[in-house]
Order: sequence, then C-alpha cells, then structure tokens
Amino acid sequence: MCAPGFDSEPIFGKLVGGRDAGSFRLAVDNATATSRSYKGESAVLETEIEAPAGSGRLVEGMAVEVEGSLLPQTVLIRRLACDRGTLSARVQFDPKLGFPGRAPRAARRAGTLVCDWGSLAVTLQSFPDNNLLPGREFSVEVHEGTDLILVMGIADRAPAVVVTQDRARALLAETEAWWHAWSADIEYEGPYRAHVIRSLVTLQLLTFSPSGAPVAAPTTSLPEEVGGIRNWDYRFSWPRDASIGLAAFLAVGKPHLAHSFMHWLLHASRLSRPRLKVLYTLYGKPSGAERAIGGVPGYRGSVPVRIGNGARTQHQLDVYGWVVDAAWLLTNSGHDLHSETWRAISGMADFVARHWQEPDAGIWEVRGDPLHYVHSKMMAWLCLDRALRIAATRRARARRTTRWSEQRDLIKSEIRERGFNAASGSYARSYGSSEVDAALLILPVLEFEDDPARVEGTIDVIRQELETNGGLVYRYRAGFDGLEGGEGAFLPCSFWLVQALARTGRREEAADIFENLLGMANDVGLYPEEIDPSSREFLGNFPQAFTHATVVQAALSFTRQDD
Repeated sequence: MCAPGFDSEPIFGKLVGGRDAGSFRLAVDNATATSRSYKGESAVLETEIEAPAGSGRLVEGMAVEVEGSLLPQTVLIRRLACDRGTLSARVQFDPKLGFPGRAPRAARRAGTLVCDWGSLAVTLQSFPDNNLLPGREFSVEVHEGTDLILVMGIADRAPAVVVTQDRARALLAETEAWWHAWSADIEYEGPYRAHVIRSLVTLQLLTFSPSGAPVAAPTTSLPEEVGGIRNWDYRFSWPRDASIGLAAFLAVGKPHLAHSFMHWLLHASRLSRPRLKVLYTLYGKPSGAERAIGGVPGYRGSVPVRIGNGARTQHQLDVYGWVVDAAWLLTNSGHDLHSETWRAISGMADFVARHWQEPDAGIWEVRGDPLHYVHSKMMAWLCLDRALRIAATRRARARRTTRWSEQRDLIKSEIRERGFNAASGSYARSYGSSEVDAALLILPVLEFEDDPARVEGTIDVIRQELETNGGLVYRYRAGFDGLEGGEGAFLPCSFWLVQALARTGRREEAADIFENLLGMANDVGLYPEEIDPSSREFLGNFPQAFTHATVVQAALSFTRQDD
C-alpha cells in the first residue's frame, strides 16, 4: 500500500521490500479453513474463518465517500467478528515508509496510535483498545457475538482524524451499499456478467480519484519471471490503458467515467501536445527517471526493484490510435466533444499524418532499436480514420481532412504491401519480418482489412506460433525484446484472442477459451499481467488494469449481433 497515492512510497512494502519494509498483519491462530470473497458486487472483502475453538469472519473495506465529512482522507477498516465459540487473533501493525523502509515517529494520543514521517501521518485505532505500538504484536480473544475493529487512517498534510467504534461499523455498511449501487447502475445483461462487474469494479478501484487517472497497477517490481530482471514500476497512467478503460465504461452506461478519463488525458498531454507521452504520473506530469533501489530483496529474489519507468522516453505510435478511437467512441455514443478536446484530437491526427513513416518502439515497449511495427502502423491508420469520422460530425477545414484522408490511404497501402507475409498468410510483427505479434489480434476490431482471409490467417498464425495451454498467448517469441530471460503468457493478448475469434464468427472456440481463462483468476476474480502457462503462477504487477479492461472487451464481443 502506497500513501497518499498509488505512486507514493509504500507504507506496507514487504511484498518486495522484505523484512525491513512495512506490513499490517492480522492472523487467527490454528485456523483450519479460510475462504475469501467480495460481498456481492462490492469491493468489501469477507474472509470466512474456521478454527477448532470457534468460527467467524473478517470483513475489510476502504471507505469510498470521505469528502465533505469528518473522516480521514483515506480510511481502512478491518472487522473480525466471532460467530461461534472463541477466535484467538494476533495483530502486528508495522508501517515503514519506502524501501527498504523508514520507521515512523510514533506516539499514542487519546487511545490512538499516530505514526508520522513529517507531513504524512498514519493512525490506527483498535476497539477494544489494545495499547498498540508499531511493530509490536498483540494477542486478543474475540468471543461469540463480539468483534475486534481496527481503523487505519491516512493524513497527508492535513489533520489526523479519528472515528468512533459505531462510525467504523457504519462505514463498512455504507461502503458496501455504495458499491452495490454503483454496480447495479451498470448497463450490461450479457453473458459473464459477474466477471464483467468484477473487472469494472477493479478498474474503478484503480482510478486515482483526485485526478481521474487510471493507474496501470498499484504495485512495482512484481516480476514477469521469478528471479529475473523484468521487474517494472506500473504505478503510472498509460494513455493506452485509459483509452481502453474509457471504451469499457462507455459500453456499460458509465459515460461520466469515460469523460473523466478523457479530461485527465487532455490535462496530462497539455505540455507535450500534440505529442503524447507513453505514460504520465497520476497528476498528469512526466514521470521521473527509472532507477533501481539497492539493498531491497525483491519478490522471491527478483531484482532489481525499480522506481520509475524507462518507457517514458519512448515514441510509441500506437498510442495515438487508441486515444483518437476513444474520442470517436464518445462521439458515436452521442457525447459531443468539447472544442478543446477536438483541437487536441486534431493536433494528434496532424502529428500522425506527419510522422507515421518513422519507426517506433511498439506497443510492448521493446528496449531495442525502433522498428516499423505493423501494429503501430495500423493504429496510425486508425487514428486518422477515426479523426475523419469525428470531423464528419462537426465543422473541420477541408484542407486538413484531405491531408488526413490521403495519409490514411497511404498507410493502408503500405501496410498491405510491406506488412503482410504472403508465405504464412499473416500480417507480420514488423516490415520484412517472418515473426508475428499478438497485438495484431485486435485486427478484427479495427475495420482495417477488407479481406477476411488475411484477418483469419493472421489469427491462425498467431495461434500456431504464440498460443499455449488453452488460450494463453505470448506477446511474441522469446528473444525479440533485447532483455535477458523470459516472461509468461500475456493475459490481455489472451483475452484479445477471445475477442478476435468471437468477432470473426468462431464463437464456440471463443467461449471455450474465455471460460478457461476466467478459471485462471484468483479466488476473488482478480488478474495479473501474465501467467506461467505450466504452473498457472501469477506474474507481473497486480491487479492489472489492462487485463481487466480486456476481460470486459472479450465479454462484450459475445453480445454483437452483426457478425
């Protein structure tokens, strides 16, 4: 857990920081069985616990609505209730800021433990009071009909606020009710609704409310290969991810969230426009340089642990296609773009019209020489095509749209000539290459290719070369990204395979793969970025917004009636 924002230093960083980093542990002694689930369609977590001397449940939630009320800026509530007999529990609250972990200055005030590092304070209340101290474990017995409530608050450059025991209980109930109302407002009655709802809830949880920015994942340095060096910081916002999330929320009747993403993007790109950065901070600023943190053990020995992301300096042409397509989806859904938004979108289209012939780093942020990636060129085509569609709905200069149209057609012609491998019957990873790229699985969605044989051939060759174990798909063949070691199967590409099959009329195949993939989520329906096809072990940062957005895309592909 990072505080006060996703990209701040962690206060509970033990997962990658080891014993010198912080943690917050609640354990029930001699538990014989536990099972976790979210309460209905909410983000309140409930763990059922069985022990020889009793049984009960741990309910945990982070309050949603704190603005305008006398509550901490962030408040986490953990309530252990005993339903039968007695539960013996142990609690250790040991916040440490950053890596490897700095102990706080601590004091007890009016029954509350206050830990601070200057302008940042973390408070903990216990009901009943257990004379808490940081790092010191205490034991407590919870008897039938009673409970233990722990309330953690965060104050960043603001007064620390405490709550009463009754208010803490009420907050948990109010938070659950808020989420149920939020989920009930989702306009989706198609197949796999429970999985769609869980993914949308997760995307909302990964949205930084002060700015509206979606974070790619709330973690850093969870490895793509255990023990390897592919450990990246994903606590930033990628315009690509924001655009895919926008499409997901727009499709299920949550247009205000789609608008929020677009507004954030306009704010974030204001200093670099018309050029788009690959990623931004949650407040829309350029990210800092990538650096390795020494003396940190990493997750299961996976080092280095990194802060910042080196992809920030890359040129990725595909980003413009995602963003302008998102703007078209808003327009096509009856939501007029503000004049400033249209000016920004027009500038992006102008940029692509001027620069599409240049090589780029590609969607997968390969740390090698730029290439003419076919997926990037297709997304450049998409950018201009969707900009022309938007222009048809409003006043636009004929000279400008003529240039877009000419360049769009040139891109298509070049891709079909230089990007297609006639020997394999598939579009290639890059011009002149015999390799394939799983990013091309979005081809059926783009409305780029008029020849069904080319579309289906690309899907089939990707499956032959990159698919393994029931629909799990690698991004590309190992050894083509300039880094040591390997990685797992990439889940967004796996869900794109489902979408591609469904969109080309192969719905039974798509459904079989989708159900297999849905069975790979963890016990509460969350996904990482990658999975080891052999062990089914999760790899990469977690939970991953990109993956959950593609879960929604895949499910929506079964609702289309025009195939």
